[in-house]
Amino acid sequence: MSHILTDLKAFLDASPTSWHAVKEIGNRLAMREFHPLNEEEKWHLELGKKYFVARGGALCAFSIPEMLPKEALILASHTDSPALKLKPMPAFQKANMTQFGVEVYGAPLLSSWLNRDLALAGRVVITNGSGIPEERLVYLDDALLFIPQLAIHLDREVNEKGLHLNKQEHLCPIVGLSDEFISSMDVLEKLLRRHLSFHSLLSFELFLVPHEASRFLGFENEMLASYRIDNLAGVHASLSAIGMQEKPAQRALHMAFFWDNEEIGSRSKEGAASPFLSDMLQRIGYSLNIGAEELLLIKNRSLCVSIDMAHALNPNYPKKHEPHHIPLLGKGIVLKYNADQKYASNALSAAVIVHACRELNLPFQQYVCRSDIPCGSTVGPIVAQGTGINTVDIGCPQLSMHSIREVMAGQDYVDMVRLLAHLLQKG
Repeated sequence: MSHILTDLKAFLDASPTSWHAVKEIGNRLAMREFHPLNEEEKWHLELGKKYFVARGGALCAFSIPEMLPKEALILASHTDSPALKLKPMPAFQKANMTQFGVEVYGAPLLSSWLNRDLALAGRVVITNGSGIPEERLVYLDDALLFIPQLAIHLDREVNEKGLHLNKQEHLCPIVGLSDEFISSMDVLEKLLRRHLSFHSLLSFELFLVPHEASRFLGFENEMLASYRIDNLAGVHASLSAIGMQEKPAQRALHMAFFWDNEEIGSRSKEGAASPFLSDMLQRIGYSLNIGAEELLLIKNRSLCVSIDMAHALNPNYPKKHEPHHIPLLGKGIVLKYNADQKYASNALSAAVIVHACRELNLPFQQYVCRSDIPCGSTVGPIVAQGTGINTVDIGCPQLSMHSIREVMAGQDYVDMVRLLAHLLQKG
């Protein structure tokens, strides 16, 4: 078993939400001599040093070269996943059951959330004993919730006609049994006080998350099943690759962006459509006395590698794939294309990946959607449009994308880390 896969598994289990993922990323970067920065303070950056800055559920890590940079290589991924999010006044009573109301975040495969042991995770803002607001991360796993599916006896055609779920009525988890009315916030505060000591609860962002840990599958444990493989596999691969660089490049600025909110369009202050990337480039430029025109030259010489997941062949549904572009688990990194630029790959940016794979003797696959099925997208086109930086979209193939339990092949992930580390070493 590759050590990198064991570490990926641990990272997945420690990152139930984007905020937990950013905390994990920051801890691991600090152990690799990356220095934390505060966006609210002036920066005094040095050549040859490594830094990172967190912005909520997003984070940017960068390594400054030994000399003033001429170009940048940017690894781009996202920390969020489709999920069910608690509403602001979550608890309500039906019969003798207490339930939570939820909103749908992104586009989860809703049926996969039924009949599962679910915990609560996210961030809360509380006041401490001195009345000062504090942000805390929580993982509430001592009072598990579940969303019951209607019994087949009451939905006898479900296996023939399919499952139909109303997002308002059918996704509310059961919290517990009670004959007494409890106010909406009292239920949540009761759960939180088992884990936190606080004076009052000011606000929260909490998600349902599966309690089941990640696990290796297959004859030889060659596959990995987990929640949030999309896109924590891309996050961990980027983190591993940039952390492997023992010394700075000569003239290339290395950056890894871990954006939040990709699953809902990236339109937030922590998403790829925000000024986060441009802000970081400008602040690095200010600190190193790089002029505005030189910064534009750096951007025009740069490459962004967008790392997200790709649809592997589901053997039970072969007709859902374009017949000549079928990614397979365990057969290599996937280059993703789309004529409408839902993926940002073009001939020039894709050639960099193909050339690197050939140098490393790594297998690679090419993917395009069926012409009669709409294509998804990534942070890649957003970066390309917003910055003008040449961008390529790649990923590891996976099954059950946007399910509560996704599956990928370990060898594809190991190949991805090798590829990203190689690109950084060449820079």
